[in-house]
Amino acid sequence: MEYKWTVLTVTTVGVLMSGLDTRIVIIGLPQVAAALGADAEQAIWFTQAYVLFSTISLLLIGRATDIVGRVKIYTAGFGVFTIGSLLVSLSQSPTQVIIFRGLQGIGGAMLMTNSAAMIVDATPKKSLGLALGINQIALRFGMMGGLTLSGIILAFLDWRALFYINVPIGIFGTFWAQRRLKEIARLEKGVPMDWIGFGTFTTAIVSLLLALTFDAYGMTDRSLVYGLTIITAIFFVAFIWQERRHAHPLLDLKILAIKEFTGGVTAQFLNSIAWGAVALLLSLYFQLVQGLSPFDAGVRILPIDIAFLLVGPLSGRFSDKYGHTPFTTTGLALSSASLFLFSTTTATTPYYLMFIYLAIFGAGVGLFSSPNMSSLMGSVPSDRRGIASAVRAVFFQTGSVISINLAILVMTFTVPYSIVSGVISSHVAMSASEISLFAGGINHAYLWMAAINACAIVPSFLRGKRVEETEALTKEQIGDDAV
Repeated sequence: MEYKWTVLTVTTVGVLMSGLDTRIVIIGLPQVAAALGADAEQAIWFTQAYVLFSTISLLLIGRATDIVGRVKIYTAGFGVFTIGSLLVSLSQSPTQVIIFRGLQGIGGAMLMTNSAAMIVDATPKKSLGLALGINQIALRFGMMGGLTLSGIILAFLDWRALFYINVPIGIFGTFWAQRRLKEIARLEKGVPMDWIGFGTFTTAIVSLLLALTFDAYGMTDRSLVYGLTIITAIFFVAFIWQERRHAHPLLDLKILAIKEFTGGVTAQFLNSIAWGAVALLLSLYFQLVQGLSPFDAGVRILPIDIAFLLVGPLSGRFSDKYGHTPFTTTGLALSSASLFLFSTTTATTPYYLMFIYLAIFGAGVGLFSSPNMSSLMGSVPSDRRGIASAVRAVFFQTGSVISINLAILVMTFTVPYSIVSGVISSHVAMSASEISLFAGGINHAYLWMAAINACAIVPSFLRGKRVEETEALTKEQIGDDAV
């Protein structure tokens, strides 16, 4: 087997697991909360802890991979993720679940950051779009498929099965990565780590994500949210100042001068804001508005997964030949249209219409993801791919967090927070009028997502030439001093 296929198979398993556990708790949130006696705030952190710890560790991990090596960090990530999964499945209290979900998130970040960089290192440009497309499909399919799989598991097994199914896969993945992967990247061995940059970035991103979560879920008074927002701004400024003056920065800001990279990351960020909450909104719609079980809700979301799997690889393959622009633009347009169509649904919308809307959404995301990933990751020099992948993942994760928090916030404009809180923490009985109100709140959230996703078309379209035509410019922009 060619090494590029070895890398692809190993990394695909890793990102699939990582993506799966980002969302696998959403449908089962009421069951997990009820089993452990968790309140609404603790239940929220069952999902947010994973994303928070994953996001804050991404840049440090990305920089470490460029210094220590991609294979070492990736293999260790499999082990950390597996241990975290086992500990969550054995947890006896809400606090333990939150802590060990955070450990899972760190392991997931180690997998996500390295997978794209290792694929780019090992794959020729003529087939890069296909390879990255398959990998990106695994990640997003895991994030969407987590809903379906969790519904199936909860129909037959205890909530702990959501996590201990990762253990045998993780053990196999750790062993497989150790045996089959080899380090082929050019590394910056021996350079110092930018710990001040890490500290300022961590403070800024933690403050931002906490402010978003507290504000969306009404966990605290507004003064704390405002305070966290101010802290975010101060430490982001400090982070940028530190990175501009450090000889070996955590984030080489020069990669942001690459138009193709910045355009792709910006488009992905806006798309992730629109995309991240769709799974939650669909789950709420099918279970609470249409009264379906978790299993039936998971099955009805399958058209997204199927369309995504069918379109994604083809989009990656054809973008290698025809360029990324036709596919990223069309994909964003389709997914924006489908989000608008979701906003027209009611409790009596027939499923055949929902099937069409779901398929359009999955196809749109599939068209966009692979070419966009190929474009932005292929635009940076090989010795900056670890940190470039980390930046991409930070924007993606942060967008996903913003998405869920924004969706909840928009819903509370029309739905009393007491109802939203009750839905999150446990099963609640809603009257017909409350169900209608809840459906309206979901529809308003879809409209916001459609508008944000449409905005992503602009940076995606304006990012510039293809990677092959800009390689010389890219190296010049980064400069010899950054090597």
